[in-house]
Amino acid sequence: MNKIGFNVLAWSAIVSDQLRPVIERLGKTGYDGVEFLIGAPDDKAYKQVGDYTASLGLATTAVFVLGPDENPVDPSAAVRNKALEKIKWTIDRAHDLRATVLCGPFHSAFTTFTKRAPTADEYAWSAEVLHQAGDHAAQAGILLTPEAVNRFECYLCNTMEQLARLVQQTAHPNVKAMFDTHHANIEEKKLGDAITQIASLLGHVHISENDRGTPGSGHVPWDEVFSTLARVNYKGWLTIEGFTRNDPDFANSIGVWREFSEPWNMAENGLKLIKDMCVKHGLV
Repeated sequence: MNKIGFNVLAWSAIVSDQLRPVIERLGKTGYDGVEFLIGAPDDKAYKQVGDYTASLGLATTAVFVLGPDENPVDPSAAVRNKALEKIKWTIDRAHDLRATVLCGPFHSAFTTFTKRAPTADEYAWSAEVLHQAGDHAAQAGILLTPEAVNRFECYLCNTMEQLARLVQQTAHPNVKAMFDTHHANIEEKKLGDAITQIASLLGHVHISENDRGTPGSGHVPWDEVFSTLARVNYKGWLTIEGFTRNDPDFANSIGVWREFSEPWNMAENGLKLIKDMCVKHGLV
């Protein structure tokens, strides 16, 4: 069965007890789980929040990014090793959260560019790091799902074609692919074709409107998305990721300069969209 989740980045990038009222309300709203960003160094907070989330009967997933000093595609083996160690640390924090999926564009450093197209060496370096990380993830019972993101945030994997190349080269059962409708809306010609291309490798899906506001309020072709997911028999999370300026530091880091939608509008109306589309297209 597909589960529906909501990413709490709409409120905060910091995992802490301050998120408890949000987590509780998401459960009461009808969500199956909650997604958290892993980044803050307070190790204990992840277990505390993970235990609390589980006590409400909710599952968890997690997301993270890497910086330029821990870049899996850096020419320096020392930097690539730092990337692997950071991914392993993040896997451990995801385990503390009781997460089963860890997603994000961690195939390479976020917003770090070389002023040229990706090279075969870079795909090979990233695949090597991801394969080793997959071994660590397997021990924690976690699925790694690297994400293709738009050209303004990375250059290694913008499309499902590039992401499929990387995941196939990684060749690890605990490393699959993630599809995000926001990024695909920018980079893919047809979202249905992109989903079909990645279907055999697909492990996680983000439901995100073209402007990162409430799903259903913009121009993402939701019928095409959900009918294709049903046709390829996708079984996994459908998690809403929408952004606001509630956490200014995080918003500034990803170029969010205005409010797209109020968080509970995203959560309530986005959930309705997903449920309606699942019923309409037989995605259960």
